[in-house]
Amino acid sequence: MKAGNFSEKEVLELARQAYNEGNPKFEIIPRKCALLVIDMQAEFVRPHWSPDWVPEATRQVPRIKKLIEHCRSKNIPVIYTIYSRTNNYLDRPKTGKFMPGRYSELDIDFSLFYIDGQVWPELAPLEDEIVIKKSSYGAFYDTPLETILKNLGRDTVIICGTLTNYCCGATARQAYERSFKVIFGSDVTATDDPEMQEPELKVLRKGYAKVLTSKEIIKLLD
Repeated sequence: MKAGNFSEKEVLELARQAYNEGNPKFEIIPRKCALLVIDMQAEFVRPHWSPDWVPEATRQVPRIKKLIEHCRSKNIPVIYTIYSRTNNYLDRPKTGKFMPGRYSELDIDFSLFYIDGQVWPELAPLEDEIVIKKSSYGAFYDTPLETILKNLGRDTVIICGTLTNYCCGATARQAYERSFKVIFGSDVTATDDPEMQEPELKVLRKGYAKVLTSKEIIKLLD
């Protein structure tokens, strides 16, 4: 097909195919991979405790644990991220407080949350595993993650955790922009509204990441 000869129907079909079936053409080399476990902490995982609870993240804990254990068995570094109190919260984007997702209308003491930032006990890091305290959605924003990955000799990140369309998706985009290959777990990432899961996966599939199930990831790492 010649340039300048695309119909509206044809470009729509191309876009839809990429959203629904896109598969980035890069090889997965286990010794070049690192697993990122994004924000699997009490505020998101502990049932009924916080307005930020993500029920699907709670349900996914066993699958995420299996993926973590498999990566450890393959000597693939496991790196965690958490939200906690850092720098008296002065290291956060100032506009965050304006966002509806902060639920400022609720009559609740929000100072109870995001203080220590403990990884959910079932997924607890080993003594020598890195836990990055981040201050915004993406794990690369204002953190040493990029330097750590380069020092480890890793050019591919596997992403699991929560929320798919915020911290996990932002991390995938930031990794892509830094020339990392991205593998995104479709059934080990969770949203607070299940209807938002697949739309985010479609965007990532088209332009940022290889989207795979945890079983597919484990099989490829073998």
